[in-house]
Amino acid sequence: MNSIIDIQNIHKSFGSVKAVKGISFNVNKGEMFGLVGPDGAGKTTTIRMLCGLISPNEGMLLILDMDISKNKKTIQKNIGYLSQKFSLYGDLTVDENIEFFAEIHNIKDYERRRNELLDFTRLKEFRSRAADKLSGGMKQKLALACSLIHKPRILFLDEPTTGVDPVSRRDFWKILSGLLKEGITIFMSTPYLDEAERCNRVALMNKGEIIALDTPGKIKDMLGKKTLEIVCSPVRKAYQIIKNQTGFETQMFGDRIDIIVDDIDKDYPALEKLLKEDSIEIYDNRTVTPSLENVFIHLIREEEKSV
Repeated sequence: MNSIIDIQNIHKSFGSVKAVKGISFNVNKGEMFGLVGPDGAGKTTTIRMLCGLISPNEGMLLILDMDISKNKKTIQKNIGYLSQKFSLYGDLTVDENIEFFAEIHNIKDYERRRNELLDFTRLKEFRSRAADKLSGGMKQKLALACSLIHKPRILFLDEPTTGVDPVSRRDFWKILSGLLKEGITIFMSTPYLDEAERCNRVALMNKGEIIALDTPGKIKDMLGKKTLEIVCSPVRKAYQIIKNQTGFETQMFGDRIDIIVDDIDKDYPALEKLLKEDSIEIYDNRTVTPSLENVFIHLIREEEKSV
């Protein structure tokens, strides 16, 4: 595959705060690339630099084989950007918002493209509704339609499904799958690790640095250990016991506990004995494939230990 985005040793600071600390990677044409991390990791800053909205203090950004510091306007004509905040005009209708963005991009004959996008996003029956009267999920789909009116080659999405209901979130992902089939390259940031599983490749970002970059499958293989999942009650008490009385890395997800172990046959009996001694009832246990969340938390904890 050909590289369509090339990030070379990018640094960005805001006063004394180092938001991005020398990151380097590339994105291939036609792939969905996920930038994943918690709030404050540097995801939005990175995307804003890639869109030419802010400039790095150091390093080089190549988009479509062009240096963005020298070719910003040309690059911006070929990219679409969907920011975290709803940035459309609430008093304009769906149709009028798309028309406005078409005019910004100097697209004169936009009616056919607008109808295609309204069909694509299932907003056609709401085309006369004011943007302020749309649901959160519909607003995001309208913002996406506006960012696609000029047929960009790269689409940048900054946490596009944050605050969106599960049904709209699923619809949004169907739309993104359709865009990939059209050959659009998608670069998205997300705090949701289950969403990152859908990407071709993922960069895990923490405190301005990339701590892992590969396909979701290969990143999960990095753990090199087993994940033991236990369903028990009371789960919070069990979590505290395992966390405080063993050396195992432990994560709680709802009514289950994930425990990173070296040897299931050896380690589970010891854990079972420990929990039963404290009157914890175990309903189920199984070995599961590590999730990206397991790996991400593990990498962050290992990083903290080394500081």
